[in-house]
Amino acid sequence: MKSITVQELHEKLNSSDAMQGAIVIDVRTPEEYAQGHIPTAVNKPLDKLALYADALKAYDKVYVHCRTGGRSSRACVQLEELGHGKVYNIHGGVEAWQRAGYDAEL
Repeated sequence: MKSITVQELHEKLNSSDAMQGAIVIDVRTPEEYAQGHIPTAVNKPLDKLALYADALKAYDKVYVHCRTGGRSSRACVQLEELGHGKVYNIHGGVEAWQRAGYDAEL
């Protein structure tokens, strides 16, 4: 499984070219997502991820986060098993994002 640090993702989010053809997804529950997520992240809960798998194939890269990295790791494995080649686990999740001093969207 590939991974990316929150610092690397932050740089990519601030570069329009780097995010071309990419998506950031948050695999937590809708309630957790509403409490704060990485900017631009779209909520795709882990327990419903298979429903979105085909639509996610439209993206060249899928960056996945949760609170600390556990659920996003499982989501990456699941997406890879469904044929996604460029899936990246965001190391440390939204907690690492906030510890690094980056704002979370509400």
